Amino acid sequence: MANDETLRSLMFTLSYVLMKRRRDVTSADAQRRREVQRRVAHRRYFQQRHKRMIMMMIAQTSRPVSGPPARPTRVWSSIESTDWWERVVMREFQPSDWLEKFRMTKETFFLLCGKLKPRLSRQDTRLRPALPLEKRVAVALWRLASNVEYRTISALFGVGRSTVCKCVRDVCHAIVLLLRPLYLRPPSEQELEDAARLFSTRWGFPHCVGAVASLHVPIIAPSSNTHSYWNSRGWLSVVTQGAVNGLGQFWDVCAGFPGSTEHSAILQNSTLWARGCDGFLLHEPPLDFMGRPLGFLMLGDAGYPLKSWLLKSFPESGALSDAQRVFNRRLERARSVADEAFLRLRARWQCLLKRNDCRMDVVPTMILACCVLHNVCEVHGDEFEERWEEAVRTEESPQPADEVSPAADDRDGEEVRALFCEYFLQQETQQRTLTC
Repeated sequence: MANDETLRSLMFTLSYVLMKRRRDVTSADAQRRREVQRRVAHRRYFQQRHKRMIMMMIAQTSRPVSGPPARPTRVWSSIESTDWWERVVMREFQPSDWLEKFRMTKETFFLLCGKLKPRLSRQDTRLRPALPLEKRVAVALWRLASNVEYRTISALFGVGRSTVCKCVRDVCHAIVLLLRPLYLRPPSEQELEDAARLFSTRWGFPHCVGAVASLHVPIIAPSSNTHSYWNSRGWLSVVTQGAVNGLGQFWDVCAGFPGSTEHSAILQNSTLWARGCDGFLLHEPPLDFMGRPLGFLMLGDAGYPLKSWLLKSFPESGALSDAQRVFNRRLERARSVADEAFLRLRARWQCLLKRNDCRMDVVPTMILACCVLHNVCEVHGDEFEERWEEAVRTEESPQPADEVSPAADDRDGEEVRALFCEYFLQQETQQRTLTC
């Protein structure tokens, strides 16, 4: 009997110990689960807070520093990015917000989306719905207008960083493919005549139909052939050549040359050179100028060779005659339309102003897309904010200057330039006579 009592007591003690151990293990597991849940909730809270801070920073600091005081932050700046596009942009954005963030009006934005639909429309799949066309275009325009990082746009629009990159690439390719033939094309004969009339009345330079200039776009170091991208100012760039009409719109663009390429070499490898040499600017029947038949012509800076269809100013020196000084003054005044067009281009699409971190196979397409979008905004009369220009005027990397040797100048070009010197000098003399 004593042995049985001892055994029962031992069994009771063992059962109690096992049950207590089980309760302790269960309590520890529950405590660990609560700690994991607490950490997950804590992490989600800080992720949402980080997203809200990013959107508030974009809303407050995306405007130029030198502009007027920023407006008070709106309520939508703290809304989560999952519905920021569908509810805030599409329903609550004011006209000034569309112009500031997308550099165009809401009407022009949807017109752009309609023209790009054949190339960018996607169908839903069983795995997930397709990203709306308007949202894809908005992602690309936000990148082109601000040049902010992909991760910032990803958090703002609620899409992945790889999706942002793909949207930018696809939209730029679609713009070049579908809109370039409509908005960036060589002028017709009637348009050349209208352009010559505009240059003659506005700047007093007859027979001129446009100006040509070059732009260096800063880039990060490419993976190969890096040395050829260093320009004369000591920074990495790609060069873009553009021909501009009297309205400040591009009608010929050649992009993607390494920064060390001379402007004259770019011109000679462009379609503009081929058209000029093939008589594209000739007028039938020839127009009379100072008793000599003369076609249309363009204006360039010192980095281009002098041709019968491409004029540039005389090199500045103390030996210039009065006629040559008058010619230089008239030419630079008329040629400034190209500088102004490039200034507005970079002010509106600041991916061309700040260092571009895209791959080298995407940069030329992005530049062409920006030139096309510039023409779209100009044609449809979208407002241009002058305060955007402050970022361009205060840039840390000034544009490199180029100068071609006088040996490359054409003799026919020198004769045409001499005719204009005589013409402008006669005009100056007549104006002085009338004034007296």
